[in-house]
Amino acid sequence: MCKSLSYLAKFFLCIVLLSSTAWHSDRPAYRLYDAQLKTVSYEQMLDQMAQADVVLFGEQHDNPICHWLELQVTKDLYNRKKERLVLGAEMFEADNQTVLSEYTTGIITAKQLETEAKIWQNFKTDYKPLLDFAQRMRMPFVATNIPRRYASLVAKSGLEALGQLSAEAQKNIAPLPISVDLTLPSYAEMMNMGGMHGSSGSMSAENITKAQAVKDATMAHFIYKNWETGKLFLHYNGSYHSKNYEGIVWYLKKQNPKLKIVTVHSIEAEDITQPTSKEKGSADFVLAIPADMTKTY
Repeated sequence: MCKSLSYLAKFFLCIVLLSSTAWHSDRPAYRLYDAQLKTVSYEQMLDQMAQADVVLFGEQHDNPICHWLELQVTKDLYNRKKERLVLGAEMFEADNQTVLSEYTTGIITAKQLETEAKIWQNFKTDYKPLLDFAQRMRMPFVATNIPRRYASLVAKSGLEALGQLSAEAQKNIAPLPISVDLTLPSYAEMMNMGGMHGSSGSMSAENITKAQAVKDATMAHFIYKNWETGKLFLHYNGSYHSKNYEGIVWYLKKQNPKLKIVTVHSIEAEDITQPTSKEKGSADFVLAIPADMTKTY
């Protein structure tokens, strides 16, 4: 009997050791963490998203894992929310809403959309699958970003320049006047970095930062405009626009402090099992992806 127990104990110990070895030799494409950097499952993240009013999926624009996971989240949230799910994205500018809606309702072809809308270079591989899903399910898809020419205007001439736009043009941006708090850590950091890409010519670091804020304000405006109680608005944007609950989050909270907002912040790391402490509290969920992951462009 003792020998038998000893044999069984050794057997189970071997199983545990083999399982542990197999786990360590695995190469996961991503890991999910909560705000405190504790490991969470995809289902746990999905459960929390389904209870929100707004989900801001902060992506790395050239990362295939981000785009694949965005599509999976979209499909799974649709299965839960059906017609109560609304989609929107930074990657489409507000003045392209008509042509975008014509595509998702099947009126025009993909080629016509690509010809007439201002699409990103990775549209076909990364964003078209989201639009195609919206088309199949007859879901609304909102173009939330400010037209780039107006963001450039702010970068060159400041916020005041937006007042020169016609009433028709102003329909494509957040209502004026747009307030900007340059003391917010993300904007202050951008200012200190010279507006991320550095100031040049007539574009000061302050105006470049304000141009970033105008994008955030406009995205928040169109998200909130197209949301209503009982619905879930799933928005795709660069991580910087919602990281640390600033950017889009800050402007949404100004419109409605009671909104339930869930954020995802995507990072690339050498070791995705050990995210750095600087990511703690950066979002409700941190999506860690290997730094050597293939890029989409």
